[in-house]
Amino acid sequence: MNSNQIRERWHESTNPFTLRLSDGTRVPVPHPDFMWMPPRVAQLFVYDKNGKVTRRIDPLHVVAFEEGVHKPKQNGKH
Repeated sequence: MNSNQIRERWHESTNPFTLRLSDGTRVPVPHPDFMWMPPRVAQLFVYDKNGKVTRRIDPLHVVAFEEGVHKPKQNGKH
């Protein structure tokens, strides 16, 4: 995906979503307010409920959006 596609989905709705990365990692975004993409910077940031950055991601590694937030199973696997 490119930055424009990510921005479109980010601003499209207030529903939670999950970013799927090129290594298979899933990064939950409970609300678009928990994500930030600065203009002209090739990075996006995902925050936790305390405002702490939990992930810094290069948009080139985002391969898909999954609607809803996928929570890890109790054993830590997705």
